[in-house]
Amino acid sequence: MKATRKLITVNEELCNGCGNCVTGCAEGALAIIDGKAKLVNEVFCDGLGACLGECPTGALKVVEVEVEDFDPEAVTRHLKAQGRDVPGHMPDPASLRLGQGGSAPKPHGGCPGSRVMSMDRHAPQTGASPCQQANVPRQQSAGVSNLTHWPIQLRLVPPTAPFLQNASLLLTADCVPPSFPDFNERFLAGRVLLLGCPKFDDAAAYVQKLADILTSNAIKDITVVQMEVPCCNGMTAIAQRAVAAADKNVPLETIVITRDGRIQAEAPGGLKPLGL
Repeated sequence: MKATRKLITVNEELCNGCGNCVTGCAEGALAIIDGKAKLVNEVFCDGLGACLGECPTGALKVVEVEVEDFDPEAVTRHLKAQGRDVPGHMPDPASLRLGQGGSAPKPHGGCPGSRVMSMDRHAPQTGASPCQQANVPRQQSAGVSNLTHWPIQLRLVPPTAPFLQNASLLLTADCVPPSFPDFNERFLAGRVLLLGCPKFDDAAAYVQKLADILTSNAIKDITVVQMEVPCCNGMTAIAQRAVAAADKNVPLETIVITRDGRIQAEAPGGLKPLGL
């Protein structure tokens, strides 16, 4: 049934494809398609605007339009199909229509997995045995990860994240950490990790996001770690284009990892890109 109600719209010219709104929508109404946020289905959107505060560019807007009514049952099916949690409360569609005067509780402000946070890795873990420490297998000696922040996916990191200020960036292809056994110890200490895939993700959106990070923060340097496969060379091209777009003089180094887990090459200034 169609009704006049509020609905989220996306200004694609302003959208940088960061994905913050996707994780900020409890109903799963938004998705990144071809590098831009799009409304998946109008019946999934309750129009309450919980995603508005997640957008760093102001690309989201609530408008009043005549569309199909919000459908909580369709949202439930949609979220279950994606393996996502279903919100504990979803508003009655009637309370969302104009002129009804009803009010509905606003859903939570986003997925905990995209919440910006810094982690103190210097606090001593006194009195803790290896079996008491999380994520430490019995055969592995107890240690502390060098990861100091969250999130780590480049598309989810807002340019205003506090851990970016005065940081040394580690721009890494997704395939590197599982390929290089000593990734955490060799590369991560003292650096802010940003993960992405130059082959399957939106490279242009990555260039813009990284340029925004460079513009908004005093970045000390960038270390790109990529695989030896040709498509992975796009990671260096992304960094080079972002530095140029931000008009910043930021030292750039590229490290290439072989598929069998060795360092193949290290090059100040980045390797010559194969194209992007």
